[in-house]
Amino acid sequence: MTQTPPPDNVAPKLGEGIPEGLWLRCPECSEMLFRKVVEEALNVCPSCQHHFRISARTRVAQLVDPSSFEEMFTDIRPADPLAFVDRKAYVDRLVSEQKKSGEPDAVVCGKAFIKGRPIIMAVMDPTFMMGSMGSVVGEKITLAIEEAVKQKLPLLIVSCSGGARMQESTLSLMQMAKTSAALARLDDAGLLFISLLADPTTGGVTASFAMLGDFIIAEPKALVGFAGPRTILNTIKVTLPEGFQRAEFLREHGFIDFVVHRKDLRSELARLVDYCVK
Repeated sequence: MTQTPPPDNVAPKLGEGIPEGLWLRCPECSEMLFRKVVEEALNVCPSCQHHFRISARTRVAQLVDPSSFEEMFTDIRPADPLAFVDRKAYVDRLVSEQKKSGEPDAVVCGKAFIKGRPIIMAVMDPTFMMGSMGSVVGEKITLAIEEAVKQKLPLLIVSCSGGARMQESTLSLMQMAKTSAALARLDDAGLLFISLLADPTTGGVTASFAMLGDFIIAEPKALVGFAGPRTILNTIKVTLPEGFQRAEFLREHGFIDFVVHRKDLRSELARLVDYCVK
């Protein structure tokens, strides 16, 4: 049986015939954007320059020389030693996040070249439980630091995290001391550590390795802090300054060194390596 086509005077439904995911709305300026244009601009809004959150793999592809990334520590997987359950079992949450993100956990580590400069890097992934730091994240970042010491190479850590992973309780908090101790050994070896802060960088990540860089760089308007603004306001009952905990405010107050647009990051990282590595 053939279907009768709709009359010519019937308007098509809004969005009919448009592939899903073709457009997205900027959370900063509310502009409707063609996704391909945003991706070609390194996932930055062409209207207001809002920096969208990106996965670790996308970040690596944007920063390193083509085909130069050699991934490390791919066999390290998360466990559930506490058999933790909140709204769902932690082991089920891990499986769900792995399917969604395509990653075993919230960090990708490896060796690469940035404009011809060799570097060890660890890149946190906000698509996996908002980049939360559990035992695997702490272990892989520590191993990346130790690899930088072993190979006598500069280290780059890109932080993008909601903080420590509370489903792992004290095991998660121990990663703060573990990564910081490894960075102390890197510093004793006289090697360069560049810390790049993306939106957001909060909680135990901020309270440990993210703020220990020889150079601390942030992307524009990145949220950087320990507790979130609403938590601080509800705790101390004080109105916070305009732009509090944003990258520009922290630069003005000496907490970070540079605020760098995403399109300039490769050049800035190469410049810092050249400045410090003889």
